[in-house]
Amino acid sequence: MTAGATLEVAGLARAFGGVYAVRDAGLTVAPGELRAVIGPNGAGKSTLFALIGGQLTADAGTVRLDGRRIDRLPPHRRAGLGVAVVFQAARIFADLTALENVMVGAHATTSAGFLAAALRLPAHHRQERLIRERAADCLARTGLAEWAGRPARELPLGRQRALQLARALCGRPRLLLLDEPASGLRAAERERLAELVAGLRSEGLTILLVEHDVAFVMRLADRITVLDLGRVIADGRPAEVRADPGVIGAYLGRAAA
Repeated sequence: MTAGATLEVAGLARAFGGVYAVRDAGLTVAPGELRAVIGPNGAGKSTLFALIGGQLTADAGTVRLDGRRIDRLPPHRRAGLGVAVVFQAARIFADLTALENVMVGAHATTSAGFLAAALRLPAHHRQERLIRERAADCLARTGLAEWAGRPARELPLGRQRALQLARALCGRPRLLLLDEPASGLRAAERERLAELVAGLRSEGLTILLVEHDVAFVMRLADRITVLDLGRVIADGRPAEVRADPGVIGAYLGRAAA
C-alpha cells in the first residue's frame, strides 16, 4: 500500500442559485487517518465530497494534498496524484468483467504509453500482465475473487460497491474518498465493508469517509467532522462529537422538523 497523504481543506464554499451548500468549510486529515464527515440531510456532505474529489469546482477556498493545491485540477489529474474516489451510486462498466473493471483503476499509474500499446511492444505486455495480477489481488482483498470472470452487471449491489473499492485500490491511492459506502447495504454486507475499511486504515491509507450511518462512522473513524447547513459545527474524536450539544441539536432539530 502506498503511504498515506495529508489532506487540507480551508475556507471551502460552493453556492447554487445564491444559496450556499457549503460555506467556509475546513478540515485536515493526517496521514493514515480515517476522517469521517457526517451531518443531517441537506448538511452539505455530498457537495463537500464533490469539491474535494473534483466533481465540482469551489467558489472559494483551497484543497491541498501534501501542501500542493489541487482544487483547480480536474478529477483525472487528482487521480494521478493518488486521489481515489468511490461514489455512493455504483459506477461500473456493466459489460466488462469484474476483473476488467478493476484493471481500469490502474490507468492513472501506467507508464508504458500509447505508442507501446498501439505497437504491442514488450513493455506494454509486461505492464498489462502486472496490472492484471494487481487487479486479481484487489478482487481477492474485497472478497470478489469468485466473480472475476463474470460481467459486472451480474453482481448484487453490495458486490458492485465492493467492486468500485477494488478498482480504487488497484490505482494504489494515497487518499481514498468514500461517499456513503454503507448506503443500501444489508447487515452482513455492512459488516464486511467495515472490516475492509478498518483493514485499509491499519495499513496506513488516508481515508475520508462521508457517511449517513452514524453507528458505522462511530465504529471506524479516528476523528469526525460534523456539517450542518454547509458549515462545520463540530470536529473531534467520536466520543467528543457524540456528546457535543450542537451536534445533538442539529440532528434532533432536523428530526423534529
